[in-house]
Amino acid sequence: MKPMKMLVGACALTLAAAVAAPLTAPVAFAAPAAAAAAPASPKLHATMRELWQGHADTTREYAMAVKAGDAAAEKKATDAVVANAKKIADAVGSFYGDAAGKKTLELLAGHWGGVKALTDAQKAGDTAGVTKAMQDLSSNADDIAKFFSGANPNLPESAVKGLFVTHAAHHQMLTGQIMKGDTAGAAKTWSAMQAHMNTIADALSDGIAKQFPAKAS
Repeated sequence: MKPMKMLVGACALTLAAAVAAPLTAPVAFAAPAAAAAAPASPKLHATMRELWQGHADTTREYAMAVKAGDAAAEKKATDAVVANAKKIADAVGSFYGDAAGKKTLELLAGHWGGVKALTDAQKAGDTAGVTKAMQDLSSNADDIAKFFSGANPNLPESAVKGLFVTHAAHHQMLTGQIMKGDTAGAAKTWSAMQAHMNTIADALSDGIAKQFPAKAS
């Protein structure tokens, strides 16, 4: 089975599970798949993994700061989230041009807006706010999927959306567990989230490398 077909199938199953459960209900995540063969573009894959892991790290730092009520740490984490988003946008722009880089940054800003609202609502115990934030993140996942699939025929829209819907569910679970002081639960979700960030990074890298074989390394 080809890697992209496997990705589509896996994302379809994940998306179906996420949609079937209420937005505020816990979602069970499968264990990471066995290691795949070495990528054809190792530098691109390594860079994308580092960037997307950076997104997870900085948004988690924001949640921890909110939990602690540390305004200075919140500001530092927010600045780090934005700096990381700019790096991801620059990476995309290096292949697709400045306009695509700017669009990527716009989409990531929308994603961060949803994550920040979700985190703040979790801290406040605002159920309606959590639901609204998750709806916004789902809409943003639609926009991200349409953008990447429109730019790259190797990135099916449904597959990309599935990846980001799962990512949003990780954000929801992790922020909720952090605010409740559920250390064990947060550790488990964090491990799953880190593995999924690599899945996102690898899917994008695979698509880009296939589209730009002479440029990706």
